[in-house]
Amino acid sequence: MSEVAIGLIGLGLLVVVFLTGMELGFVMVMLGFLGFAYLVSVKAALSMVSQDVLDVLASYAFTVVPCFVLMGQIAFNGGIAKHLYVSAYKFLGHIPGGLAMATVGGATAFGSITGSSTATTATFASVAIPEMDRYSYGKKLSSGIVAAAGTLGCLVPPSNPLIVYGIITEQSIGQLFIASVIPGLMISVFFMLIIYGWCKINPKLGPKGERSSWRERISSLREVAPVGVIFIVVMGGMMKGFFTPTEAGAVGAFTVAIVAVVKRDINLKGIIKSMGESLVTTCMVILLILGSTIFGHFITVTKIPLFVGDWILSLPLHPSIVVVLIGFVYLVGGSFIDDLAFMILATPIFYPVIVRLGYDLIWFGIFLQIVVMIGIIIPPMAVSIFVVQNITQVSLGTIYSGVFPFLISFAFCVFLLILFPQIVLFLPSLFAP
Repeated sequence: MSEVAIGLIGLGLLVVVFLTGMELGFVMVMLGFLGFAYLVSVKAALSMVSQDVLDVLASYAFTVVPCFVLMGQIAFNGGIAKHLYVSAYKFLGHIPGGLAMATVGGATAFGSITGSSTATTATFASVAIPEMDRYSYGKKLSSGIVAAAGTLGCLVPPSNPLIVYGIITEQSIGQLFIASVIPGLMISVFFMLIIYGWCKINPKLGPKGERSSWRERISSLREVAPVGVIFIVVMGGMMKGFFTPTEAGAVGAFTVAIVAVVKRDINLKGIIKSMGESLVTTCMVILLILGSTIFGHFITVTKIPLFVGDWILSLPLHPSIVVVLIGFVYLVGGSFIDDLAFMILATPIFYPVIVRLGYDLIWFGIFLQIVVMIGIIIPPMAVSIFVVQNITQVSLGTIYSGVFPFLISFAFCVFLLILFPQIVLFLPSLFAP
């Protein structure tokens, strides 16, 4: 049996065992060890696993994960999202669909602190949907925009998936964060345009709210000004090289905690809860990275990446079409396995192909995150939609129909990124190390 065939069997077993409910990180460790032992030797497999465990757990680069996760959890438990939403409503509430637009603005700002799509979706499902219900917004629009806007936590810095991607591909996490700013804002603007057009066609979906005075608007900014300061400190510090991404995460977590405590939005119990949740999330991410590293070594000795690369490059297709097909593979794979987990599994196979096609890995990282965002809101593993449904009890059919128009934004953004890569690469070029 050829090495490639053994590798394909290993990939098939990985999916089958994962579907039994076993944690993907453990599955990758187990199959990676067994496959490597079969192809090389048991002694070599034991040596490989022990070295990978040491390399991953002792790596300073991975300390960026708990820092940014903790920052997000404190922001989540400290109720910062409510202040962001109220301020956004003061400026946009009087426009048709204004509350939905305020949700987009608030979710974008909140995602820039938490780096988590699940936390962003859960927060605004609890904060925004009841407010939209109070103003008689259609359930289709209110639930759909929360599910769609919640995915922005995957893209806007400090995105947890971008951190993982940077670790896997050995790309600068700071450069990835900088590169994600323009696409993230672009998608937010597209969302707002779709909301405005949809509510113009069907005014009952998003009735106008009350117009706030400029005094009220400016007053509301006082509550969210610390969020802007935190974002500027974290992103500006990385851009200017004042501190590393890990140090930026530590500064951000400390600053968010201070702001939440001073404003009395969180107490000691809330901070302890945030630390516990951060520990659980960090352990899950590190285990996935460890599993991916071990399984990746098995896949490497099967020569599947080389085989896939040669096969794809032999296709009589334009490189941009190849990139779209790779993105489609991530979509399909993420429909059966958690999107982050599938990204960790598939990226070591495909990113060498991207390099051989001549694409920048920073660009591919942003492209990939937008694909992951789409995967979060399409069935069957539509995590963002399940979160909204569990919190609001709105039917899945209603949420799906509300999400559909916003998929246009993602598709259009992907098209623009392929056509104009500088949308992603412009800011990183300005702050190149």
